[in-house]
Amino acid sequence: MIQFFKKASVSLMVLMMICTTALAGGRATQSKKTSSFNWNPVMDAIIQVESGGNPNAQSGNSVGAMQITPVLVKECNNILSKQNSKKRYTLADRYSVEKSKEMFLLIQRYFNPENNVEKAIRSWNGGMRYSVRATNKYYQKVLARMK
Repeated sequence: MIQFFKKASVSLMVLMMICTTALAGGRATQSKKTSSFNWNPVMDAIIQVESGGNPNAQSGNSVGAMQITPVLVKECNNILSKQNSKKRYTLADRYSVEKSKEMFLLIQRYFNPENNVEKAIRSWNGGMRYSVRATNKYYQKVLARMK
């Protein structure tokens, strides 16, 4: 009986090592995939839909070319903090097209590592818990701008 438990324990440890190695490899592939994905057509279309390209556009508490809210800036800073980065975004950074795109990319790398374009567009409009129905018009507008 003791031999059985020893063999079972060794088998379990080997299985755990294989799973851990496979998961680590998957993450490496995922991050490489994310970093090489070209989000420019999506970002450019979102900019056209959100502000018509105006970096000074304002609508309520959403500002800039990509109409970024204070909540999104805070979320970006939370992600950077979790990544032990010293970089932080300010509310004024929302008026910079370059920094707005950086924030978009940070959000995609963190919440959308599979580079799902539909998820990216819908979540930009409806948040991470978006409703497909509620984001349909926005999604269609962005897709039309991408063509």
